Amino acid sequence: MQVLYPELLAYVTHTLAVEPPHKLYVEECGNPAGLPVLFVHGGPGAGCEDYHRRFFDPQRYRIILFDQRGCGRSTPHASLENNTTQALVADMEHIRQHLGIDSWVLFGGSWGSTLSLVYAETHPERVAGLILRGIFLCRPHEINWFYQQGASRLFPDLWKSFLAPIPQAEHDDLLSAYYTRLTGSNELERMAAAKAWSLWEGGTATLRPSEAVIEHFGNPYTALSLARIEAHYFKHNSFLQDNQILADAHRLHDIPGTIVHGRYDVICPLENAWELYKAWPEAKLVIVPDAGHSASEPGITAALLQATDAMAEQLEIAR
Repeated sequence: MQVLYPELLAYVTHTLAVEPPHKLYVEECGNPAGLPVLFVHGGPGAGCEDYHRRFFDPQRYRIILFDQRGCGRSTPHASLENNTTQALVADMEHIRQHLGIDSWVLFGGSWGSTLSLVYAETHPERVAGLILRGIFLCRPHEINWFYQQGASRLFPDLWKSFLAPIPQAEHDDLLSAYYTRLTGSNELERMAAAKAWSLWEGGTATLRPSEAVIEHFGNPYTALSLARIEAHYFKHNSFLQDNQILADAHRLHDIPGTIVHGRYDVICPLENAWELYKAWPEAKLVIVPDAGHSASEPGITAALLQATDAMAEQLEIAR
């Protein structure tokens, strides 16, 4: 089974001012003359991690990572101001133009798959290829499944902790209850809600429990941006039209792509990937039989590495 490429450091970093008050952290590593690839992280609000650089052959790829508005090393932290899907798509275009890239590969998982798809459907001529994992189409029933009823039946023990910050009287609309607390002025209440929200996601992200994943989601800095920004997006239907991604999937038909999805993904059920594949049959669908949602699970990691190697080979031949 393939393992991640060796650790590497960024050879340059950028701070890009976009719509106020936001400033984006952007880094490049790998081969400056290589095939450009943009890593599009999840959440929204999760930020990038060092291991995200290692899904790509550093000899073949010019690897670009950025922290989306309000998270990671971008500032201001956990800000909801001017933070929308359309703004993030505009930020990606700004990064592309700033770096002088004509077209690039997009690599995104979970919310990163959502944002990559919206960008590709908006700017198909700028996307050389798509590698997507843990497909999230941001439809209301997907949000309801994970934050109201559905996933709770598989993880009742973890669900109890998710319910803890919310009074029983508000359990019929947990998203609204969390949004109220995460955007409120009570700092203790806000942090308690952020940690419970984030740990629910971390605890359900893998088929087998992962202390490293849970520790990452439990970090207060990550938890605050993740919970606030996710609740903000989901409360506003992710700033998308109903079923927008599948409705616009015809715009992907000339873009080569691979979809990687864990069979036992509880956060984003396999149905999402299947429906995207039906709407975009030119893509390759890889169902990992012994995995959940996280890119760090061995089977998903191996499938993603195979996809990045194959994409480099395909696009190098095409050039």
